[in-house]
Amino acid sequence: MSQVVVITGASAGVGRAVTAAYAARGARLALIARGRAGLEGASLEARAAGAADVRTFQVDVADAEAVQEVADEIARDWGGIDVWINDAMVSVFAPAWEITPAEYRRVTEVNFLGTVHGTLAALRHMRRAGHGAIVQIGSALAYRGIPLQAPYCATKHAVQGFNDSLRAELLHDGDRVKLSMVQLPAVNTPQFSWVRTRLPRHPQPVPPIYQPEVVARAVLWVADHGKREINVGGPTLKTRLGNMVAPGLLDRYLARDQQGYQGQQTGDRIDPATWQDNVDKPVDEDRDLGAHGVFDARARTSSFALWAAMHKPLVTSLVGAGLGVAATALLRRR
Repeated sequence: MSQVVVITGASAGVGRAVTAAYAARGARLALIARGRAGLEGASLEARAAGAADVRTFQVDVADAEAVQEVADEIARDWGGIDVWINDAMVSVFAPAWEITPAEYRRVTEVNFLGTVHGTLAALRHMRRAGHGAIVQIGSALAYRGIPLQAPYCATKHAVQGFNDSLRAELLHDGDRVKLSMVQLPAVNTPQFSWVRTRLPRHPQPVPPIYQPEVVARAVLWVADHGKREINVGGPTLKTRLGNMVAPGLLDRYLARDQQGYQGQQTGDRIDPATWQDNVDKPVDEDRDLGAHGVFDARARTSSFALWAAMHKPLVTSLVGAGLGVAATALLRRR
């Protein structure tokens, strides 16, 4: 029987790439997003890629009741939910004091509460069934905040804390639902062309940049294996390690204009009068923007660090064998 997979934020970016990856497996897909055209594009792509069935739901994840209704409908009609991916997000690029209370509230409602709503909706059916996998799309910024993205960083920190608490509770009750979080590096998604920004130039993810398909491989892997967490790409791991070892030094590094400020902008100036953002309404309502952003020429299609994380037994064996060979050679020299 085909897996039943629910994906929020499915109309674009990482959610769109995850949709395509599960479609190639022949999964039955429930796609949640706000943009009509983006959802239609995702559905067409998924069917062409081999999805067993596809349903779309034009829902804002900030609406807990609407998210629960989707979960109930899918579980009733398809016999349960095997995997739930929480990916929906919005963001505001600006210094913290230039972001309004309403904007902080909205980012929190989508990024954090949207994740909570999706998780609770999935748990209602998964705990009863005695199985299931929930994957939260996180970020290196769940552990290390950076300038100009205070609301986004705060919500990813919140998701991380929520996940840790919930995981312990599931273990305490003996539930077999698996809870995972995928920590992202910079990813080439349409986010950076529809984020709300008060910066003078076009926003960009801090390089190096990865294609969303790299993330999709990690998402499917953690869902399949029930892993607690995975870091996508070397930069994510370096960021987390740097924050553990020398957080104060990292503060000063990011405070430098070239690293924390200019590094999040391209050289192209934007016109605030024509710039459209998706904070309050979807940009992909009338036009489908797909999975990729505008950084295809610079984005990496693979990650050795991710491959190593997904093949730890092999890597450990190879490292052990290499150390053994080195030790033998050293002894022979003596």
